[in-house]
Amino acid sequence: MKVAVYCSAKDVIPAEYLALGDALGRWLGEHGHTLVYGGATGGLMTRVSDAAKAAGAHVIGVIPPRIKAAGRLAKNCDELIEVANMAERKQRMREQADCFICLPGSYGTLDEMMDVLASGTVGEHRKPLYVLNYRGFYDDLKHLAEHMRGLRFLPKEESYKPIYVDSLEEIYQLIH
Repeated sequence: MKVAVYCSAKDVIPAEYLALGDALGRWLGEHGHTLVYGGATGGLMTRVSDAAKAAGAHVIGVIPPRIKAAGRLAKNCDELIEVANMAERKQRMREQADCFICLPGSYGTLDEMMDVLASGTVGEHRKPLYVLNYRGFYDDLKHLAEHMRGLRFLPKEESYKPIYVDSLEEIYQLIH
């Protein structure tokens, strides 16, 4: 299965979050999955991709020129897809993947998550979106969705929505 992973590219995050990247990448490789990710270095992106590659995963990177020009091109990609910009990067990652995993991250991760969510909502895909709510990282986002639903900006029953999990083990059980 091709698994797109969205996550932080920051190196100065707590070690326990970096360890999540190591564990997920290792699991992907050990279970014969392909990693689809941003093709760049830094933080969880490096940890997931290095661990996946070391465990035997096929690694596909999708990278725009701005990130490449900044000297952040990862060296561990078996396949590198160069795209014109960040919008095309999101589209190509969506097309490549069979499912999506969001680890903790910042604006870029949220942007990628919302892109998958919005495109799924309008029926462009039905691929599952797993959001690791490790130690309540995404609790406020869940509360925002509840608030929007309460004000009827979201329907009571959404046709497509993220699947929140609290541990990597839950993700492992959901991905076949």
